[in-house]
Amino acid sequence: MKVIILGAGQVGASVAEGLVSEENDITIVDQDAARLAQLQDRLDLRTVVGNAATPSVLRNAGADDADMVIAVTQSDQSNLVACKIAHSVFNIPTRIARLRSHDFLSDESLLSTDNFAVDFALCPEQVITDYIGRLIEFPEALQVLQFAKGRVSLVAVRAYEGGLLVGRPIREMREHLPWGMEARIAAIFRRDQPLAPNGDTVIEDGDEVFLLAAAETIRPVLRQLRRMMNPVQRIMIAGGGNIGIRLARALEKRYEVKVIEGRRERAEFLANELDDTLVLLGDATDEELLEQENIREMDLFLAVTNDDEDNIMAGSLAKRLGCKRVVALVNRRAYAEMIEGGPIDIGISPAQVSIGTLLAHVRHGDVAEVHSLRRGAAEALEIVAHGDPANSKIVGKRIDQIEWPAGATVAALVRNFDKAVIVGQTDDWTAITRHGEVVIAHHDTVIEAGDHVIVFCTSKKLVKKVEKLFAVGFHFF
Repeated sequence: MKVIILGAGQVGASVAEGLVSEENDITIVDQDAARLAQLQDRLDLRTVVGNAATPSVLRNAGADDADMVIAVTQSDQSNLVACKIAHSVFNIPTRIARLRSHDFLSDESLLSTDNFAVDFALCPEQVITDYIGRLIEFPEALQVLQFAKGRVSLVAVRAYEGGLLVGRPIREMREHLPWGMEARIAAIFRRDQPLAPNGDTVIEDGDEVFLLAAAETIRPVLRQLRRMMNPVQRIMIAGGGNIGIRLARALEKRYEVKVIEGRRERAEFLANELDDTLVLLGDATDEELLEQENIREMDLFLAVTNDDEDNIMAGSLAKRLGCKRVVALVNRRAYAEMIEGGPIDIGISPAQVSIGTLLAHVRHGDVAEVHSLRRGAAEALEIVAHGDPANSKIVGKRIDQIEWPAGATVAALVRNFDKAVIVGQTDDWTAITRHGEVVIAHHDTVIEAGDHVIVFCTSKKLVKKVEKLFAVGFHFF
C-alpha cells in the first residue's frame, strides 16, 4: 500500500518502521528536517518537510494516489484538518488520526464523513492506560493482552525455579489444570531467543512464557502454574501528565493512589480534577519525599513522566527503597532492553503498545487485532478466516495440514463470534455471557469460515506470510 504518515515523533516513527518492513510504500511528513533525515538514514522511505495540514504538502507527499493517511502529529487540530483535506481534496480511502482531547473522542459525529472524515481515532494515552490497568490486575505478568473483544487473554510470565512447569515437558501442563480448563503455551523466549514449543519442550528457570486461555479461566490457570503475587492495593504514580491523570482517574476508585507532580500549576489542576487521589508536589527522584510517603509500603510504582531518564531514575530509586514492583515508561528501545529485569520490573514502550491498535487497521485481510510483543520483535494476530475449502488455503483444513511458516503458531480460535455463550454466573445466579466459543488449538483442530484465529509470530517478518495464507482467491479483503 501507499501510505502517508503525518508526524515523525515516537508513534509516527514506530508506525513507519513497522510498515516499511512489510514492503509498503511509505512517505513521512514532519516540520523537523533533522528528525526526518535520521529516519531516512535507517529506513527505506520518502520524507517531506512541511506542515502536514496543508494541501500543497500533502500533494507533494503523494496524496493524489495514496491508499491511506495516518495523522499522528502532536496536534489534534492538525490531525483532524489533515484527514478532512485527505478526504475532501484527495479522496484518500482510509484516514486515521491520533487524538488526545476527550472533546473530539466523545462525539462520534465530529469524526463522521460529513465533518472531519476520520475512519479510526487513536488515543495512545488511553491505550497505555488500559494496558497498565491489565498489568495491575495480573501483578505477576510481564505483559497482558486481549483478543476477540476480551474473550481470550494472552499473558507473558517469567518461569521461576520451583514452579510446577519448570524442568517438566509442556504436555504435563494439563495434569495441573482444573477439570474442563484448557490453556496453550503459544511461545517461549529463552535468553531472548524464540523457542517453538511442543509437547516435549521442557521449560527452564527464567524462560519468558506466553500463556493463552479463555479470559474467564486465565486467572485460575495462572494460579495453578505460577506463584501468585498479592493483589495490588497501594499505587504511587510519578508524573501527572496526560497518562498520569488518566491512570489516576481509572484507578482511584479501587486502589489507594498517590501522584507526584513537579509543576505547581499542574499539581493544583490534578488536585481539583481527581476525587480520591492524593496529589503531592515534588520530585519523584527525591529520596526523602519517597521515604516520607512510605514508598516501602507501596505495591506498585508507576513512572510515567515524559522523560525516560527521570522514569528510570525514579523507578530504580523506588525499588531500592522497598517498593514491591516498578513499571516505567521508556520511549527509547535501547533503554527498555537494558533496564528490564533489573530494578525496573517492566519497561513499557508507549509507541509499541499503541501501534498494535493502529496496525489492525492497516494490515491486509480481515485482521481484527494486532499486538506488538517483546518491544516489537514479535506479534500476535487475530485474523478472521473467510472462504471455503475451494478458495481458501486454511478453511476446512486441520491445523497440521496447513503449511505455516516456521515460527508461526496457532494458539486458539474463537468460533461463532457473533453468538453469546454462557461462561459462568454471578452470586445471584445471573448468567455471564461472552462472544463466541474459545477453542484451544491442537494439531487436529479444523479451521472453519468465520473463525477468529489467534496466531503468534515470533518475528514480524512472518506476518506477511501468515496474511497470505488467509487470503481468499487471488486478492486480499
